Amino acid sequence: MITRAKLWTIGVLGCLGALILAALLWPHQSFRLTAFSDVIQCILLLSGMISFLPRAVGSQGRMRLFWALISLGIAFWLSYQLLWTYFEVWLHRDVPDLYTGDIVLFLHIVPLMAALALRPHLQRDEYAARLGRLDFALLMIWWVYLYVLIVMPWQYAVANLEVYSRNLNAVYLAEKVVFLSALVACIAGSKGPWRTFYASLFGASFTYAASSYLANWAIARNVYYSGSLYDLPLATAMASLTLIGVWTPASEPAGNPGRRSPAYGVWVARCGMIAAFSLPLFGAWPLFDMELPPRVRYFRLGVTLAAALLMGIMVFIRQHLLDRELFRLLKHSRESVDNLMRLQAQIVESEKMASIGQLVGGAAHELNNPITAMLGYSELLLATELNMDQLALAAKIGQHVRRTRSLVASLLNFARQAPSSKAPLDLNTLVRTAVKLAQPQWDALKIEVRLELDHDILRVLGDSNQLLQVCLQVIGDALYGMSERGGRALTITSRRQQEIAVLVIAGDSPANTLTDSSSQISADSLGLSACQAIVQEHHGRMIRGPQGGTTVSIELPLYVPGAISESALPALWPALPSA
Repeated sequence: MITRAKLWTIGVLGCLGALILAALLWPHQSFRLTAFSDVIQCILLLSGMISFLPRAVGSQGRMRLFWALISLGIAFWLSYQLLWTYFEVWLHRDVPDLYTGDIVLFLHIVPLMAALALRPHLQRDEYAARLGRLDFALLMIWWVYLYVLIVMPWQYAVANLEVYSRNLNAVYLAEKVVFLSALVACIAGSKGPWRTFYASLFGASFTYAASSYLANWAIARNVYYSGSLYDLPLATAMASLTLIGVWTPASEPAGNPGRRSPAYGVWVARCGMIAAFSLPLFGAWPLFDMELPPRVRYFRLGVTLAAALLMGIMVFIRQHLLDRELFRLLKHSRESVDNLMRLQAQIVESEKMASIGQLVGGAAHELNNPITAMLGYSELLLATELNMDQLALAAKIGQHVRRTRSLVASLLNFARQAPSSKAPLDLNTLVRTAVKLAQPQWDALKIEVRLELDHDILRVLGDSNQLLQVCLQVIGDALYGMSERGGRALTITSRRQQEIAVLVIAGDSPANTLTDSSSQISADSLGLSACQAIVQEHHGRMIRGPQGGTTVSIELPLYVPGAISESALPALWPALPSA
């Protein structure tokens, strides 16, 4: 790459040196000198355009548009130079004074200004870039309108070379001043390679602007001719474009360190609005200037109306984009407020649960010591020689102590609300484990436990410890209720109901019939309330029989890998009670 850049630089400098030698050695105002100078200038501009094209092809997004606009500006300049060469070399005559191609020369700065408006050295989001392009397109249309309004009437409506030349020079000067000022602003707001690039482009543009007025000065004194030394600054500016394109680092990213400037976008938008509001003033100008020829007046009025229509369409598009963005921001702000309110509620709930956890933890610590002592004494009583009535009473004491200890553990887990680790597990295996662990209770109460489990594996997604605790708590409460009402058999059934695993724990004591499936379990037991919270956290629900009944149904969604996401599981039930 470095070798190619060096060879390219040597070739450009060789063309520049050949142009100088031709101006010094060849006869003045000869066709050979004119043709050689025009062709060399075309070669220099073509070289400059080609040097930027690989960057436009190899970049993306805003950077691609930036380099493409730079190339387009040079291409316009090359087109003007080719037209100039066509007249002087091919037709062997001077370019006309009222030359239609002058607008091409005027327009070649327009893409360069549009490229600077993109400000690739600063990071901007895509929405800001779209609005920036629209704002600057509005300004570019205004520049074209200004040229057509001021210059073209004296070319097509009423031919007047003096006024045409004066207006053309004035408008072209204003355009170059604005472009050079924009380059100064980019130099001040950039760093590193980008600052070097902008400074080099400023030097080439300033040299070109100075060469134009140097040539006009020579023409006024009848000392200018094509290929003279007065063309040397112009050729130098053309050669500088190639050097800038070749030696600017190609890998410079769009996110080059630079300070974001929100005020810049505001001022571009304001300039666009000022340009739109200036149309009525320019439209009133030909109406109040009575010295204008009627054809010039009508020409300017027609151009102003056409520009107002075109710029009005662009303002409408810009407002449409703004409305869409404002609607998106409003929706985003509403979602943010909702999320903030939910987060606040969660924080309040977490603080409340933390306070409850501290309270319950302290109480549980104080209760565990006497509970452990009572459990130990009850086991000692069972180990002594007692009659049947005394053994039954001792067994009942042990049962109530165990139930109290299970209740305390449930309250602790409920208050902590710790996130559980869920994994696929077999509900039938879990039930068998719970029944085995509860065997001392139902053996002591002389209650028979019957298992009627589904033959298929009922897989659910859950925390095995928490669900085991739920089973133990529900079984313990059912055994306690049966012992109070004289029940003798506890039936535990599991089955599959569509995509739901249903576990029913039913005792044979009175009032054990289930109500309608829509009835939710009442929180008449602190232990069952904790179990209800655990089941709800597993996206399930608990249903209980009438008040005082000993039948409880637990429903959990079956686990099917890849079939349904865990976040979608609550949709299986339209309304679940809050934990």
